[in-house]
Amino acid sequence: MHSLIKASHIEDYQRDGAVLIKGLFADYVDLIRDGIEANMRSPGPYAAENLQPGEAGRFFDDYCNWQRIDQFRNVIHQSPAAEVAADLMGSQTVQIFHDHVLVKEPGTSKPTPWHQDSPYYFVEGQQTVSFWSPVDPVSDASLRCVAGSHLWERPVLPVRWLAEDQFYPDEDSYMPVPDPDAEAMDIREWAMQPGDAVAFDFRVLHGARGNDSASRRRAFSVRFVGDDARYVERPGRTSPPFPGHGMVPGQRLRDDWFPLVFRR
Repeated sequence: MHSLIKASHIEDYQRDGAVLIKGLFADYVDLIRDGIEANMRSPGPYAAENLQPGEAGRFFDDYCNWQRIDQFRNVIHQSPAAEVAADLMGSQTVQIFHDHVLVKEPGTSKPTPWHQDSPYYFVEGQQTVSFWSPVDPVSDASLRCVAGSHLWERPVLPVRWLAEDQFYPDEDSYMPVPDPDAEAMDIREWAMQPGDAVAFDFRVLHGARGNDSASRRRAFSVRFVGDDARYVERPGRTSPPFPGHGMVPGQRLRDDWFPLVFRR
């Protein structure tokens, strides 16, 4: 195991689907900050502003930029994140899936809606991990994860954050988005310092509060897949879409698009 984690981290991750890794990106905070600012100056094709007219603040997100933003590429290849991902997943190999930037400026009351990442994606497997890391101290605006939700029998129907409508047509295989607060679910959230990271399974239900503070909340997320991850078809356009990939169901993600970043 990498020195940043203990056996208890792996046990918690497998049981709850989410665990805090202190200092995972501690040596890369400035690099990530620079990358986020570069991303916001030059948004990619998937960038979005997630507030309705009249809503206060700014909620920006963008993804799939690591190949064009040097700072993100260096963090992915140089930080211990991929090795820690292998430890948590119990995987011999780690592929990069994609990066994601989320920024809530001061006074942004809109929360990040509850969702699971997996239903948006064209990949499934038991060996997946996403790291969510702030570059600003966070308390109430931290990530919130529902413990054990990665083991639910049915996935949650994905919705569009801005329009708040469902991502796919009605599907019996999906369950409606629950309200974890109203249903008194076991919600885990952590006060975090820059460079700390929450590791969570793609299937974990998660969201985040709005940012009513006087400081920014900038977060960098990177997603990895392991040995058993395979391409699957969804009942509609996935997010990210990765058009023209040419993969077929049951295939490992093509490593020229999703490079191997760690091997035991």
